[in-house]
Amino acid sequence: MTASVRLGTCSWADQSLIEAWYPPTARTAEARLRHYAEHFDTVEVNSSYYAIPEARTAARWAERTPDGFVFHVKAFGMMTGHRVLPEQLPADLRPLVTTVTARGNVDPTEKLVDLVFRRFRQALEPLAAADRLGGVLLQYGPSVAPSPDALAFIERGAALLAPYEVLVEFRQRDWLSQDNRAETLGFLRDRGLTYVAVDAPAVATPNVAQTVVAATTGTAYVRFHGRNAATWNVSGGAASDRFDHYYRDTELAEWVEPLRELSRTATRVYAMFNTNNGDQGPVNTGALRDLLRAAEVPVTGAPGPAQGTLW
Repeated sequence: MTASVRLGTCSWADQSLIEAWYPPTARTAEARLRHYAEHFDTVEVNSSYYAIPEARTAARWAERTPDGFVFHVKAFGMMTGHRVLPEQLPADLRPLVTTVTARGNVDPTEKLVDLVFRRFRQALEPLAAADRLGGVLLQYGPSVAPSPDALAFIERGAALLAPYEVLVEFRQRDWLSQDNRAETLGFLRDRGLTYVAVDAPAVATPNVAQTVVAATTGTAYVRFHGRNAATWNVSGGAASDRFDHYYRDTELAEWVEPLRELSRTATRVYAMFNTNNGDQGPVNTGALRDLLRAAEVPVTGAPGPAQGTLW
């Protein structure tokens, strides 16, 4: 059996996307999600990186999308070792913050981290119950380099998210170096963790992983970050500046055969675009879909509108 490639974007609610892609009639959050789901059958939740979603919010996402639609949810920053401010935590967890850094970020205790994982896992229960949950994306930043402590940190996070599927993306280059690649992929494979491949600029700095096409579970997952080397390491701008890129067809064509091969070896294949300036995400997603179809690589279509009306 050959798996069909599912394509989507790494957010559906960025302000520039609202301004550039959605029709004027999509004035509400509900209308925009329903409109998105008429074009693509999978999406990443990006807002969950900045704040743990509420279960009632996740329930609304499920209600507003059709059967067959899949959400992947990016882990809250604290869960992957990123800095967070106390006000980013749920109000009832803020009293557990005992220490902050000089910049005002939380210095979390092990107990607080465990509670954050538990709260996050519980928030996704409505998506899982509605069969809308794909995986939880654990994106480990450049500060998380290969080491026994880092491996233990990843393993602990995966255990705290069980039974949800865990998608692991590395932003530190050494994880996928020639010397470490086999060990890194073996670690993920042995623990049933899904490796996330990336398409990213060819920069020499250690804060971007190499493009390595592989799958460590039945899920193959690729995130497209664009190829804008000029903005990747520019500080002080918006996050969308780093991923500011319309892919050329020649760039996307490089992925036709790798995705064909992944579709033959995996049972689920996702290609997700993190190019999030204006309408870049949907435009790039549509372009890759067209190339895959022209090459006769199986691709899913949009599942169609959800049941019921907007009101």
